[in-house]
Amino acid sequence: MWVRVPLPALLILEGEMPWLMVIVGYLLGSIPTAYIAGHALKGVDIRRIGDDNMGAANAFRQLGAKIGLVVGAIDAGKGAVAILVAQATGTPQIAVFLTGAAAVTGHNWPVFLGFRGGRGESTTIGVLATLVTQPMIVVAVPAILVLAIKRNVVLASAFMFIPLPLVGWLLGFPLSLVAYSVALPCLVGFTHFLRARRSAVLQA
Repeated sequence: MWVRVPLPALLILEGEMPWLMVIVGYLLGSIPTAYIAGHALKGVDIRRIGDDNMGAANAFRQLGAKIGLVVGAIDAGKGAVAILVAQATGTPQIAVFLTGAAAVTGHNWPVFLGFRGGRGESTTIGVLATLVTQPMIVVAVPAILVLAIKRNVVLASAFMFIPLPLVGWLLGFPLSLVAYSVALPCLVGFTHFLRARRSAVLQA
């Protein structure tokens, strides 16, 4: 249940708790699941193999399907836990949103590994699955089918995230959640852009 706050509170969050939740979200997101799995189970640095990405997709390809699935589940769990903790403390809605974004930011730019992480798909899924559960279940079906057939994470993510706001709106979710389901995947897309640009520069 959301705590309603006046418009000025959307600009200035009062008190220490909202900002503490944002920090907790970032630190949770910064837990380098794929890096830990690579070192502990295969003795490799996931950032130096495959596409050099510290995420579930690279772990799936380089460390094996089972490890990749577990890494993806844990990365999604980081986002879900961040939201659940923020909600449990009665944090205002805007701060819950910021906590979710902080978890994705932590995954993409983790403080524990020199700010070099993944792209954030799994953590974003965990955040949105907690906030807009029904719409996420609906869009998960075509996304899983695309992933199974094409084995393309980017394409599957597009089938999940692009229709999500429309599904949320059709199911009667608040506009704030619909807008958030647009904004958070944009962070994933922005990270993809930065990673692709970096790879192009390095290969030039």
